[in-house]
Amino acid sequence: MKLNKIIIAIDGYSACGKSTTAKEVAKILGYRYIDSGAMYRAVTLYFLDHHIALTNPKEVDRALQQINISFKVNAKNITETFLNGLSVEQEIRQMRVSEQVSPVSTLKAVREAMVAQQRKLGKDKGIVMDGRDIGTVVFPQAELKLFMTADMLVRAFRRQREWLEQDRLVDLDDVIENIKKRDLIDTTRAESPLRQAGDATVIDTTHITIDEQVDQVIRMAISKIIAL
Repeated sequence: MKLNKIIIAIDGYSACGKSTTAKEVAKILGYRYIDSGAMYRAVTLYFLDHHIALTNPKEVDRALQQINISFKVNAKNITETFLNGLSVEQEIRQMRVSEQVSPVSTLKAVREAMVAQQRKLGKDKGIVMDGRDIGTVVFPQAELKLFMTADMLVRAFRRQREWLEQDRLVDLDDVIENIKKRDLIDTTRAESPLRQAGDATVIDTTHITIDEQVDQVIRMAISKIIAL
């Protein structure tokens, strides 16, 4: 029997395990994983490298017309982000991008361009997408909506560990400041602010492992799929 496919939308704060969980869930279900945050990071990288002035709407619009973002699974079965045909997976995780991604993401033109691309990627369903506005704006009709949160210090340790694994030593206070700044911008911006969808299930990841998160999401996804 062929099972129906669904859209799994995972929203929440940074460093809560959204992406790691989403990747594993997609792998287990045989779905496509789409990292919406990586798309905004790729735009930010392009803007930084091409010195695009965020205060100049015409310059922003012209730049967005030159940006093509895609995802490919490499030989290690890891999804990589491509910007105009080049892998930028490492570059978009740099601190300089992390510091600017929220201001770039607040721009209406940027959000409209990325939401349009995201909806195209999900038109055939069978996707797991994580971000800030997936269940509220991009796919309000998603069959399964989740909202992830965690304690601030736990989030900061997780983000610092991620960077250490990439041989980048960042002081914990700087990590906390970066996360707090991002949270403030993400939750207060005029365009698609970070908020929990009314029908989303909250998952607090402070005291649970990635495996436990994945198991929880898989159980909910299977229930939704069977119910269709």
